[in-house]
Amino acid sequence: MEKRKKKILMTAVMLLSGSWVMAQGNGSAGINEATQMVTSYFDPATKLIYAIGAVVGLIGGVKVYNKFSSGDPDTSKTAASWFGACIFLIVAATILRSFFL
Repeated sequence: MEKRKKKILMTAVMLLSGSWVMAQGNGSAGINEATQMVTSYFDPATKLIYAIGAVVGLIGGVKVYNKFSSGDPDTSKTAASWFGACIFLIVAATILRSFFL
């Protein structure tokens, strides 16, 4: 009885280890496919960030113009913050794209 249990256990171990070794190729193919999918999203995402930066720049320009026209002494601080945000978006998109691709 004991010998039969050992034989069944050894057979199960061999079958399970063999299927694990054969599954190695599919894992690398899946990783390559996932990498391809992620890198394909960078161009549209970069263009979207550039568009958001353009909208932020336009809104910032209007806000700065309104403050400048009304004679607000805080105009330079507002201009620096709005246009700094714009530049950050553009630079961040460019750096992320060059870093990951």
